[in-house]
Amino acid sequence: MRRRLGSSGLTVTPLALGTMLWGNAVDRHEAGDHLRAFVEAGGNLVDTAYGYGGGDAETILGSLLADGVARDDIVICTKAGISRSGGQRRVDVSRRGLMSQLETSLRRLGTDHVDLWLVHTWSDDVPLSETLSALEWAAASGRARYVGVSNYSGWQSARAFSLLESARIPLVANEIEYSLVCRSPEHEVTPAATSLGFGLLPWSPLGRGVLTGKYRNGIPSGSRASSADFPGFAERFLDEQTTRVADAVAMAARGLAAKPAEVALAWVRDRPGVAAPIVGARTSAQLRSALASLELSLPSQIVAALDDVSA
Repeated sequence: MRRRLGSSGLTVTPLALGTMLWGNAVDRHEAGDHLRAFVEAGGNLVDTAYGYGGGDAETILGSLLADGVARDDIVICTKAGISRSGGQRRVDVSRRGLMSQLETSLRRLGTDHVDLWLVHTWSDDVPLSETLSALEWAAASGRARYVGVSNYSGWQSARAFSLLESARIPLVANEIEYSLVCRSPEHEVTPAATSLGFGLLPWSPLGRGVLTGKYRNGIPSGSRASSADFPGFAERFLDEQTTRVADAVAMAARGLAAKPAEVALAWVRDRPGVAAPIVGARTSAQLRSALASLELSLPSQIVAALDDVSA
């Protein structure tokens, strides 16, 4: 089962494997198990970034590709523009910074190209034309087969699309936070995506974990909300409205003999403009649940109910 990424010719599975936890909560051995299970289930899109795990995520992925996972079986998406130095988040989307980070990413991954390269975030500190010139360079040099953006608003996406179009380079993706508890992309980003033809790659499609139901009775040990690596990660969604949505997801799951995560993933997977939700599994059980969502089709009545409670 494949979907085209926007109107491009690149086809991806309707679920992506995220690597944000690799090098932190997920070690190399566990990452290998996850990647092999994902590929064996037919998955092909693997999402990573220059800054994930301080670079360990890309390094681990590169070592797994060198250790038997076929490069041609994987669509590698990586991002540049965000890093951490001394524990501080650092944004650099200058031409110099982006080009340097891509070269480093390629060395870590052990490949001469990535299939999809994204600017990790917007910044007012650098002219957009300069940022996009790095994407043009990557596409023209063959270091990236396709390019896109991440965490761009509707107007930012449209402007980037227009500038790249003038260089005859398509913008094919925008990676954004999107879930039943974060539907803000529907106001501007989704209309831009469906009109202009770029695909949406939702990150945190499980609402930073709250839609799995594990936070309904407090913050469990071992979760990202309790981790020093991701302080405050789930905090913004631990409120009454989110609890109502999580309860509705759990109710739908019981009626479908499925798990809440499967229902939440199936909902966002089939939203307009979406190509593939990105799942960052911490355990093999979480990954199996995510993969099971590929077989789940939500009845229209349940979709309408979830739309209503999460509006």
